[in-house]
Amino acid sequence: MHPFFENEPPFRLSGDLAADVRRFLESRGCPKTAEHCMAVGAEARSLAIRFGADPENAEIAGWLHDISAVYPNAERIRVARELGIEVLPEEETFPMIIHQKLSVEVARHVFGIELPDILDAIGCHTTLKSPSTLLDRVVFVADKISWDQTGTPPYLSELNAQLDKSLEHGAMAYIGFLWAQKDKLKVVHPWLADAYADMQAILASSDVTPPVPV
Repeated sequence: MHPFFENEPPFRLSGDLAADVRRFLESRGCPKTAEHCMAVGAEARSLAIRFGADPENAEIAGWLHDISAVYPNAERIRVARELGIEVLPEEETFPMIIHQKLSVEVARHVFGIELPDILDAIGCHTTLKSPSTLLDRVVFVADKISWDQTGTPPYLSELNAQLDKSLEHGAMAYIGFLWAQKDKLKVVHPWLADAYADMQAILASSDVTPPVPV
């Protein structure tokens, strides 16, 4: 375990990961995030089945994707540096974004997750990245469908329509929504810019992941 976590409040795992995630977040004052994580886990499992990814890994990544919500925005850059995480200029400007990287470390050191596929999907669930795996895209899209804000996401109808074509079309619906208003965003994370170019190339080549026939 990283020394940073040795100084954190002790947390004992029960063997029921979903229950542990909920208990961890609720005990640290994040009950709404706990609900969101459960919803993303369920959506990620559904999308994994629909598009041929590993459902169990998708669900685990969904449960844990926002586990670092226990660290407020004002503390995230400090925590990231203590953990040896590279902090990009865009993340220093807008610390919310670095929570995806922090969640990887909490998943690894507190919850014992070691599978690189799961950790990678957790680590790019907000921005995606290039190249991205099938599991990365599943968790990314699941997070956007299971929105953690009030109301209905303004992009949701288009995203769902595009998912009927492929997972990549669905991912691009959200990325394109952000890209159309990138001048209004606080920052444009370089991973998002890379993912935008990558999805464009994938869609142009028709190397996409269609729904699994049922």
